[in-house]
Parts: sequence; structure tokens; C-alpha cells
Amino acid sequence: MSEPRANGAHAVDLGSRTGGDAGGNRSASGAGQLRVTFGAATDRGLRRELNEDSFLAMDPVFAVADGMGGHEAGEVASSICVRTLAAGGVIGTRDSEFTAEDLEDLVTEADQRIRTETGGQAGTTVSGAVLVEDAGQAHWLFFNAGDSRTYRLSNGTFGQITVDHSEVQELVDLGRISAEEARTHARRHVITRALGTGDDTEADMWLLPVEEGDRILVCSDGLSGELTDEEICTLLSEVEDPQEACDELVAATLRAGARDNVTVIVVAVAPGAGGTSAPPREGILFAADPGPTTVG
Repeated sequence: MSEPRANGAHAVDLGSRTGGDAGGNRSASGAGQLRVTFGAATDRGLRRELNEDSFLAMDPVFAVADGMGGHEAGEVASSICVRTLAAGGVIGTRDSEFTAEDLEDLVTEADQRIRTETGGQAGTTVSGAVLVEDAGQAHWLFFNAGDSRTYRLSNGTFGQITVDHSEVQELVDLGRISAEEARTHARRHVITRALGTGDDTEADMWLLPVEEGDRILVCSDGLSGELTDEEICTLLSEVEDPQEACDELVAATLRAGARDNVTVIVVAVAPGAGGTSAPPREGILFAADPGPTTVG
């Protein structure tokens, strides 16, 4: 696994947490004991005819897929991706035995299914997080292929966990352009890794402990392409309810021009135990084929 680059709400109440790390930050106990709230939102934007994004927000899996391949092809690829993750047997289980290898198998299966069902004419990015248990402690298993992103706001620090697989990111890493220049570069939409197309389909993965008060944001590049990290951080910090945060992020993207489809998921680990802010739900699967499906 790689090193991290930086360091309506649906509620699931599963008890309390204990413990702390050597630095004084409170780490979460087992994944099955966490109280987690989350929300999700998507919009086709102001310039696209179709929404080729799909997403999965079903505890403990939170993922966004951004399809590519033209009319009706990209949406099929992203749909296959999230449906494969949803059918992987981990939804609703908080399975402590679910590992990076298990996730890798699901990503490989999604890649193969996309190639088979689209004849190699479509692909999709994917990014997200799975809540797992490792050595008796709750961890985020982050994953990414392409330029969809996962961010984390934790203990007052906001940063992008995933690393974009794109031509402009490679230029940034080589020091040839700045991160700010990458936002408007002519090649900013050219990705170097995706599922269903090309030779490089492996997802990067990171395993990091869950911290009390964590807020995780998963998004397609329709968000990060319109809003700066500072703007994203401000909204994520100021809007407490995860669903309201998602709605505000999408609204801000639309005000900024929304040149692409935009999809966001916000996941929050509550700072205290006890009580639920909403009736427990399993979550939402939004996939283009055959259409949106709500579960719970």
C-alpha cells in the first residue's frame, strides 16, 4: 500500500469508542463500535447532457466512480464499478476480516466486467474508503484509480489522501508545473490509470487509523475542478450535517460553472457516543444502469 499524500444524512449508531494514540489524538476502537453519519449528492452539472458518475454510500463502503467513454458508455462503466463493490459481500457487515487483498480482488473484478460488458470502449475512475478493523482498531482503507479524490479532515488538518493518476499530477511531481497551474492546464483531464481501459488498472491503497471526529470527503473531479482545496475545506468544516455539506458542495460547484458532472460523499465519525441523529439506514447506490436505487 502507498503512503498518503497529505496529512440526506444517513446514520448508523453502533456504540461507543475508547482508546487513544501516543500523540494524544483519540483513535477509534473496533470498526463495529463506531457511530458514523454520511450523506451523498450528485448533479450532471451545467454543460453535460448525461451524468456519467455513479456512487456507493453503504456502510462500510463509500466510493465514487467517474465514467468515461462517450454517450452511454461512461455511465455503464461507472455503474458496473459501484455495483461490483456493492455486491462484494462486505456491505452491512463491518467485516473485520476484510482486507486490502479483498478490495483488490473486487477492483480487479470490476475492471474485468467493464471490459467484457463494454467491449473495451469505456472506463471509469474510482476513489473511496472502506471502514475496516485491523489489530482490533478501526481503520480507513482508502483506495483510488484515476483522478477522483478522497480527502480527510482530521484534528484540524485537511488534506488529500489519494494521489491523482493524471498527466498534470506527473508534471507537478516532476516540478515542471505548480499545483495551481495544474488546475487550468490544457491536459488536466488526461488520466493515466482507470478501470476498464488501458494497461494500468491497479488501485492505490492506504490503511490509516480512524480518529475521533474524522470527516471524509469522496468526490469526482467535477468538484475538485471547480473549487479549490481551501473552498472545499471551508464548507466541510463549517457545515456539520454530512448531507447538508454534500448539498452545499454541489451548490457551490454549480455556482462556479459546473463544467462536469459532480458527485460527493461526506462521511463523519461522531465525536461522542450514544444516540442517533436519524433513523438507521443502509445507504444509497446511485448507478446509471438501470437507474438510481435507494436502499434502507
